[in-house]
Parts: sequence; C-alpha cells; structure tokens
Amino acid sequence: MLLTQRQPFKGTRVFEIVDDVIYVSIKTIFRKEKLTIALSKLNPEPVINGHEMAFHDSLTSEPVFSLLLNKPNPEEFDAFVKVLQGAILGQAIPLNNVQGESLSGTQPQAPGNNVYDEPPEFDDVDGQQKPCFQPVNAKRVGEDIAMLKTYLNESDIQPLLNCLEKLEAEPEDEEIFQQVVDAYNASGFQQGAILTYAPYLKILLSKNLTW
Repeated sequence: MLLTQRQPFKGTRVFEIVDDVIYVSIKTIFRKEKLTIALSKLNPEPVINGHEMAFHDSLTSEPVFSLLLNKPNPEEFDAFVKVLQGAILGQAIPLNNVQGESLSGTQPQAPGNNVYDEPPEFDDVDGQQKPCFQPVNAKRVGEDIAMLKTYLNESDIQPLLNCLEKLEAEPEDEEIFQQVVDAYNASGFQQGAILTYAPYLKILLSKNLTW
C-alpha cells in the first residue's frame, strides 16, 4: 500500500508497506532520504506532535519516521494508518490500487473485496460485544523465540518458550495464545527482560489481545 504526501517547505514523503517492511522516501529542497524499516521494530501506537504523526521504535521509544497529518486527505491518511498498524501487529496487508511509482519496484495490485471492513464482532454471554481473535504472525513469533534463547537463560523461561513454540506452529489458535499470556504473567521478575528481547510479544500484550 502506497501513501504520497506533499506540502510546501516539507517536500514530498512517500511511504509503501510491502510484506514485513515499510519503505520511506523523503525529498525536500535540502535533502533526499530513503529508508527501509522492519515493521517488527515499530510500536503500533503512534504519537501526534503538532501537524505530524510519529511511529516510534518499540524498544527505544525513539521516533523512527513521521507522517503529515491528514495528507493528502483525511480518508487516504486514515486508511493508510489503519493498514500500517495492522501490518505492525502481523495482520495481512490488504491489496490496494494505488497511484504513483512503487518504492519497492513492485506493480500496484487491484483492490481486494472489503479490504477496510472491521473484523466481525460477537456478543458474549453477558450481551457485551467481544472482538474475534486475530491470528498472530508466526514468523515474528519465531524471531522472538530466537532472541529469547540467545539472550536469556532458557531454563528460566522454559514454560513461556514452550507456549511460544506452540503458537508459532499454530498461530490461529486462540487457546494457545492465552497459554502464552498466562506463561508470561507467571514469569515474575523475568517479565522486563522478556519484553526487551521479544518486541512482538510486547506489541501483542500492549494491544490486549487476550480475548
């Protein structure tokens, strides 16, 4: 999905989401800059600062890149931000017909059906609405597992590792995801270190996906 923003004095900014990265191109009268940023490093909750919306590094909390608010128009801007947040959380990127040249060199694709529909909601036993479970990104779960095994003592967090490995194998299983959350909650003083080396798990927990 591609978003192009133009504004006097701030130049042109082009953002393209492809698979698990976002390509960023910034061109002003003073500089040209191109970035390739892994979505796994981003916090899905942006920060608004004046006329810009910044996405931050999930570990360092430092800003990584900024969007111009409501450019080129509120509808396109909101749609792009919604897709970007979903992609950061590991959701599939909807096909979208865009104008302009792709930063990644790929050709624009035709739109899919209902690409911006909200996920279905269901009533629970108390009559309150409950969101349906969204499958996690197995690849990024695997990256977290590798980081945890590299930097922490496996024996100290073995129950969590076991649950994460099951979730990697079955990313659509809501019950296994709940087991991951329970194992994390039971990890005590290790929780801080776990989130340091498992940024995707940190994102999932921050979005309160324990339906």
